Amino acid sequence: MRYSAAEKLEVIGLVEQSHLPVRRTLVHLGIPPATFYRWCERYQTGGPEALADRPSRPDRVWNRIPDEVRDRIVDLALAEPDLSPHELAVRFTDAERYFVSEASVYRLLKAHDLITSPAFIVVKAADEFHTKTTAPNQLWQTDFTYLKVIGWGWFYLSTVLDDFSRYVIAWKLCTTMAARDVTDTLELALEASGCSTARVQHRPRLLSDNGPSYIAGELADWLASNGMPHTRGAPCHPQTQGKIERWHQTLKNRILLENHYLPGELEAQVAAFVEHYNHRRAYESLQNLTPADVYFGRGTAILLERQRIKRQTIQRRRLLHRLWRQPHRRVAKCGMDNR
Repeated sequence: MRYSAAEKLEVIGLVEQSHLPVRRTLVHLGIPPATFYRWCERYQTGGPEALADRPSRPDRVWNRIPDEVRDRIVDLALAEPDLSPHELAVRFTDAERYFVSEASVYRLLKAHDLITSPAFIVVKAADEFHTKTTAPNQLWQTDFTYLKVIGWGWFYLSTVLDDFSRYVIAWKLCTTMAARDVTDTLELALEASGCSTARVQHRPRLLSDNGPSYIAGELADWLASNGMPHTRGAPCHPQTQGKIERWHQTLKNRILLENHYLPGELEAQVAAFVEHYNHRRAYESLQNLTPADVYFGRGTAILLERQRIKRQTIQRRRLLHRLWRQPHRRVAKCGMDNR
């Protein structure tokens, strides 16, 4: 049972005024002698205010992020409102050379009321493939998506996406969805990846749906001449191509925020977002790396550097905590000596 400061003071007064011995009085009151003498000691040293219960949690947590670092995180969140908490954590760690976790950033933004609910519904896809890729250029996903230009009609974006790294290797804005458009995009991908000039043991395998352009004989002949195997997903099952479907949704959430009136304007917007997607957008499924980091083999070095920054940050926080504890310990020791 917990007693308030006023009740503890009343118990001390009752024991002092009782004609019975202290221990017998405490037995009647149901209070252990050790507890009573501890109350008396606190009352003599600090007065009635010292009888109030003190929280058991420590005054300071050793791993607490300093206030100046918290302010810099909030400033970054205000300067980059489009970044999610895990993207902010990655951006801050890489730019400021100071490790912060996604959970810490989320709690900090939540405290400042900077967490907003998403304004769109993402495409639901399967969790993972049964047979996963282990390196870039093993499996390429390709598909078309619709984009409208006011006064011009519909345009079709053909994209080749690397399955392992989610890197957009090549893309082309087309006026039709013919097999020729698919082969043109694949030729751009082969040139950009270096597979058209380098000697490779196996060409990338192509994954597509069952659209008319992907089951055409022209595409089959082109793939056979270039030594690329072709895999088509199950009909009416977009989860097979979940990564490129998610890429289309991510693209449209940005591109379709404003109307486009010229094909060149739309093409420039797509090019700018592809650059942002490949080189600046960190993916949680890629261990908070960008697709370009994984595709070009920089991911291991970046993860090792982040681990080093994390260890250095933790050591710095422990040192600050020890420096904070030392004067408090001296003050507490002096207070005990004075008693």
